Amino acid sequence: MTFLDMLGAAERQNQSLLCVGLDPDPAKFPAHLRGDASRIYDFCAAIVEATADTVIAFKPQIAYFAAHRAEDQLERLMAHMRAVAPQVPVILDAKRGDIGSTAEQYAIEAFERYGADAVTLSPFMGFDSVQPYLKYHGKGAFLLCRTSNPGGDDLQNQRLASVDGQPLLYEHVARLAQGPWNLNGQLGLVVGATYPAEIERVRELAPTLPLLIPGVGAQGGDAVATVRAGYRRQGDATTGPVIVNSSRAILYASSGEDFAAAARSEALRTRNVLEAARG
Repeated sequence: MTFLDMLGAAERQNQSLLCVGLDPDPAKFPAHLRGDASRIYDFCAAIVEATADTVIAFKPQIAYFAAHRAEDQLERLMAHMRAVAPQVPVILDAKRGDIGSTAEQYAIEAFERYGADAVTLSPFMGFDSVQPYLKYHGKGAFLLCRTSNPGGDDLQNQRLASVDGQPLLYEHVARLAQGPWNLNGQLGLVVGATYPAEIERVRELAPTLPLLIPGVGAQGGDAVATVRAGYRRQGDATTGPVIVNSSRAILYASSGEDFAAAARSEALRTRNVLEAARG
């Protein structure tokens, strides 16, 4: 089953556009786990078990594991997600962006070591920084396009005078991903929830691609505006899915021993808001 097939199956089975981001920060853990990096797996596994039937995807952010020498815990977590939620695809949020043999090694890391279904990438170094990941047929690669941080304007919102029509850089990335770069239908785009107008523009330029949209929840993105900008009813089988990520608002919904139950409640609430927005 390809990554896109898994997305469609999870969306239908769980009636959800919600992606839970797994960004474990031991300093923010519930009181009985706080500050203990050896419990990263325990914390994340409990979140996964509590929310597995509410999501379209999970998105572990590799930096939160690597910073605490917890890559082995990430490996365990990936296996655990396969066991308890085999229907839910896993997007490894790594934002890799190198070329040649280095990119090949990063692809091995994402797809062979961790067994991810998709990975996030920076397209700044061009197509040869993306191509090694596309050799893994059925896997997905999400290219950073219009990110939610204010500094994204520094490059993404600048015009390209040497390209026909002088598109903004993020528009050019969207066109490349929809067109010549998408050799096997494996590409998607990352577009921040804090820019709904740009989400709508990206959807116009890349109608068939899945959109990974972070920024809902603690980052202040409007869930309703996000869905309305990026979602298109699936009567047209070529319309790309929308994957709306929330991390901190769900992970740290409670600082007590009921953290997993609180995470489930917040995930259900967010899922319902997203579902209502798409009608």
